[in-house]
Amino acid sequence: MKKTYIIAEAGVNHNGSLDLAKELIDVAESAGADAVKFQMFRPEALASADAEKVAYQKRQTGGDSQLEMLKRLELSQEHYWELLDYSQSYQLDLFATGFDEESLLFLQGCGMPFAKIPSGEIDNVPLLQLNARLGLPVILSTGMANLGDVEFALSIIEAEGIVREDITILHCSTQYPTPMEDVNLSAMQTLRAAFPGVAIGYSDHTEGIEIPTAAAALGATVIEKHFTTDRTLEGPDHAASLEPDGLRAMVSAIRHVDLALGHGRKEPSEEERRTLPKIRKGIFAKEAIRKGDLLTESNVSTKRPVSGLPARHFQELLGSVAQSDLEEGEPICELRIQR
Repeated sequence: MKKTYIIAEAGVNHNGSLDLAKELIDVAESAGADAVKFQMFRPEALASADAEKVAYQKRQTGGDSQLEMLKRLELSQEHYWELLDYSQSYQLDLFATGFDEESLLFLQGCGMPFAKIPSGEIDNVPLLQLNARLGLPVILSTGMANLGDVEFALSIIEAEGIVREDITILHCSTQYPTPMEDVNLSAMQTLRAAFPGVAIGYSDHTEGIEIPTAAAALGATVIEKHFTTDRTLEGPDHAASLEPDGLRAMVSAIRHVDLALGHGRKEPSEEERRTLPKIRKGIFAKEAIRKGDLLTESNVSTKRPVSGLPARHFQELLGSVAQSDLEEGEPICELRIQR
């Protein structure tokens, strides 16, 4: 059975609070996610003083600069060490996206399981190279990208020695929240065809759980979804995130999809094998038949259960000669007929 790897994206929804970050870890673990992911950056290395916020950030946090917003949302190295210690008792991977060289090298020293490259860095050659040089499996988000952008990023990553079997591409739309008409889940299939050997997943920014669940059904190996303790909190990503009940519902739905996808062979289940002879039909005498009578549509019919000859043999049975007397309603067995 395939198990979709579910990343509960805490991102910056801790609002700079270590206590809230720990609470997010609690939520991710209790929901049954496989991993919880944060974002690490040095604000001055990520944005210049005059970098303008994007539209959704302005809606959620007001009109100051990106740099000022990032300063409020920074997760320090000391914080991250404490979060690693806090999550030790959980069966939960903890890692972070690194947005600059110092943050990435720090995260490498923390033993994170993946190098996660965010959508905004898909054409950032130095950061792509550094992520690849960490020697970890790479997860690449592709919001705002076209196939050429993805091909470019892959060429940089592969040139550093990362093989395709260690790369996962996440289809993504960088809109918070993403309108349904802009999700374009079919692009997962396009990516799978364009880049054979690479695993395909989905990073979701829609409201609700329908779309990540559908992505799992389409074969996503990784699902990433933002979550929060409270969607009304101040901050850029809370409004497009799931609250704890929503995260639990999403994980449960995806696990159901994992089970439902099954092994791919078209064959009856064990329970169906037991049901089959009671539900399918056999061939019966419609009326009393004497030895030597010709079997025709007028004196034989099909009904449940399969007590003798299955209904699939009805046509080949017609025209046979009865080899013994048959009572009305008696099942017709293969050994009793002869042409």
